[in-house]
Amino acid sequence: MAMFIRVEVDDAVVAKTPGLAAKLAEVCPVNIFAADSGANKVTVVEKNVDECTLCELCIEAAPGAVSVVKLY
Repeated sequence: MAMFIRVEVDDAVVAKTPGLAAKLAEVCPVNIFAADSGANKVTVVEKNVDECTLCELCIEAAPGAVSVVKLY
């Protein structure tokens, strides 16, 4: 479980936007997202969440679909 942040993904937005899951997996420099092959779905890789650099590339790639919540 992440100690410093929580990454939230709106699955409905990802599901209705073709290619968005793959884009999230591609833009994240620390591999927080894993795209489900075949389905337009993304999984948050919990063990990598605390490696987040708060670069906001995921938020820019998927406005309204991803949020990063600081827990401190």
